[in-house]
Amino acid sequence: MPTRHLAPRLALMAALALLPLSGAAQSAGTPLPPLKVIDTGHLDRATSACTDFFQFANGSWLARDTIPPEYAWTGVVKDMVDRNELVVRGVLEDLAGRRATLPAGGTERKVGIFYGTCMDSVAAERAGFDPIRPLLREVEAIRTRADLVREIAALQAQGADVLFRYDPAPDPHDATHYMAWFSQGGLGMPDRDYYTDRGEAADSVRRAYLEHVARYLTMVGRSEAAARRDATQVMALETALARASLTRVELRSPEATDHPTPFARFRTIAPHMDWSAYLRAIGFTSALTTVNVAEPAFFARMDSLLATTPLDAWRAYLAFHVVALAAPALSSAFVQEDFAFESRFTGATVPLPRWRRCLLRTDRLMGEAMGAAYVAATFPPAAKARASSIIRDIRAAFGERVKRIGWMSEPTKKAALDKLARMGQKVGYPDRWRDYGRLELVEGPHVLNSLRATRFEWERTVGRPGMAVDTAEWGITVPTVNAYYDPSRNEMVYPAGTLVPQTFDLAADDAANYGALGASWAGHELTHGFDDEGRQYDAVGNLRDWWTPQDSVHFNQQAALIIEQFNGYVQVDTIHVNGRLTAGENIADFGGLLTGFDALQRALERNGRPGPIDGFTPEQRFFLAYAQTYRGHVRPEQLRSWAKTDPHSPERLRVNGPLGNFPEFAKAFACKPGDPMVRPVASVPEIW
Repeated sequence: MPTRHLAPRLALMAALALLPLSGAAQSAGTPLPPLKVIDTGHLDRATSACTDFFQFANGSWLARDTIPPEYAWTGVVKDMVDRNELVVRGVLEDLAGRRATLPAGGTERKVGIFYGTCMDSVAAERAGFDPIRPLLREVEAIRTRADLVREIAALQAQGADVLFRYDPAPDPHDATHYMAWFSQGGLGMPDRDYYTDRGEAADSVRRAYLEHVARYLTMVGRSEAAARRDATQVMALETALARASLTRVELRSPEATDHPTPFARFRTIAPHMDWSAYLRAIGFTSALTTVNVAEPAFFARMDSLLATTPLDAWRAYLAFHVVALAAPALSSAFVQEDFAFESRFTGATVPLPRWRRCLLRTDRLMGEAMGAAYVAATFPPAAKARASSIIRDIRAAFGERVKRIGWMSEPTKKAALDKLARMGQKVGYPDRWRDYGRLELVEGPHVLNSLRATRFEWERTVGRPGMAVDTAEWGITVPTVNAYYDPSRNEMVYPAGTLVPQTFDLAADDAANYGALGASWAGHELTHGFDDEGRQYDAVGNLRDWWTPQDSVHFNQQAALIIEQFNGYVQVDTIHVNGRLTAGENIADFGGLLTGFDALQRALERNGRPGPIDGFTPEQRFFLAYAQTYRGHVRPEQLRSWAKTDPHSPERLRVNGPLGNFPEFAKAFACKPGDPMVRPVASVPEIW
């Protein structure tokens, strides 16, 4: 059950996470009520399980819950994160308090400096935007196209999303080696559709964005008239980039972004970009032969903009992105402006407290540096062993499902089972922690330490094209409440932060753990290897069609039933779920449910079938655990934004949609044909 927070670049990963910029806070040391994999206090017994199972499983909690003003949503993930943060905050405050006495150059001292300077609100207010004046002066000094190219490169290396994205990622056709990816980017709003949609709602967002850009520019010294003129230029430039960008639905197809291109040919697609100068400026010193130009049409349009857009517009665009990059780490005026614009998409009304913003920044930029301390406090070896055993059962159950599929030919089954057998899994924490020896931090403005940490990560990876892929590396930090499947590595990753109640409890019964960790997390991530995107990658992570044509046709027909099912659901107001955008997650939810249930039956045969617990059979508890794993409450503003940007369906539909397709659910709760939770047999997909 990967959570829906925004993620790093790996577009086909099942939703890597950073927590949103809004959220509730708990004071360090404040006791929190224990979480349970199944909490019968959340049940709404006045609602029939056969009418709305999400409401039955979570309705009493929904009736009691109020979303705090700092949050766009609440629920399972928020509750788990609150508990994880108490541990992480304790570690960070201890290191910050002792940083002067910790060994110079050591990782612990660096973490203490990073968090400590972030928490220094007095210094931030005193400095204002002074720390970024040198960056702004560099932008204002642009006088030639060559200057522009160098500045774009410099800002990308500092973490700014300007013009396009460079990323060393696995080669789609040789997953054992990195290659250079060049991808669309450069937008200041959350999605290209915010620039291109029609109607009053879209116009309102664009007007607010123009005001936001202008305010940032006036806050760093431009006159109001100049800032408004510059904001118009920024909007025009970003709109042109947005119109050349693929939609999120289009980006879901691996083929849409698979364009291995000789580097010499890439130069002809975008001849006005001095690529040699760019590569030198970002710190790439090797020779490039082939690159992946993810969206060739975008780069052709980008090139025309480089040639024709006045340098004055480029200076305005880059200056705005410098401020936008730095704002969350500057004085309160910048933090408030950053939050005020973001809140249009989340509905939150109050920014996060400073400690939590600093915790999240530390996790994002130095996450592995505090992972070992988190593991020592929260994740005993027995928990890792039990969680791993559940994941092994999930793998075995999925393999048996593949063998039983009637529509799949033997050659495709053989290839699917080979991919399953070779699928890697990482549970808990890395075997090797990242080395921060080359990262230099100082007691000074925190925004500069953030830029140094970002630059450190850039320099750590910028030269990877042509090198062997680091298979030991994690793409997620240990305390994170999330998980992912990476098709290019054919591996599942479950950090320790996820393997705590409400997802998994060492002391819980099998039905609870297999419904939560087994179905919603392990089965879900495993199925991502065989969803409409993941199935296009082979056992070693290469983008290769290993299906017979007939099997592909049948899979796509069944996937179309899921797309049609979710297209019919309302997300919020009159906005429907985008069945194509959410197809991969919906397939993974359904596959995880089926596989988790099968795995539970295996466990019950092996370990014995207990009697009812709290009045529920093991099968009923399995479905309750599954539904309570998606317990959530979301603001309408956030749901509207997610309808454009998020590949997950709303939580209620992630429960009721898959369960309505599953006869074993109907059997467990004695639901009958015609009940809302029983979908017509002809509409039920037969996929995994």
